Amino acid sequence: MKREEILLVYDHECPACHAYCQVIRIRDSVGDLRIVDAREDNAVMEEITSQGLDIDQGMVLKMGGQLYYGADAIHALALIGSRSGLFNRMNYWMFKSKTAAFILYPMLRFCRSILLKLLGKTKINNLNIEGNDKF
Repeated sequence: MKREEILLVYDHECPACHAYCQVIRIRDSVGDLRIVDAREDNAVMEEITSQGLDIDQGMVLKMGGQLYYGADAIHALALIGSRSGLFNRMNYWMFKSKTAAFILYPMLRFCRSILLKLLGKTKINNLNIEGNDKF
């Protein structure tokens, strides 16, 4: 039986996002996690864009044919995540509550925006929003 492929789509050029995606683990019983760079042209980015989701405002988790965006994505990752290792346990305890995820995620997104601005990175701008090329 083929295991479900779960996609985590994020900005590979963001050091904080990249570090998070390198250490996050999901339970083996859930499926196989595949990390996808949102800056690459691929089918899942086309799907994200067609749904009107701004990848600059949140990561996307695709699981079971459904897209989870931003706080929903980090909450879902906490629920399916492995509890092995300090980081994964902390991730679970911080984001297992949907309310906590919705409170904390905007703060993380704000810190990400500042970091990318300091690094001189451009936005992905998958929705082609005017004036949306810099953080």
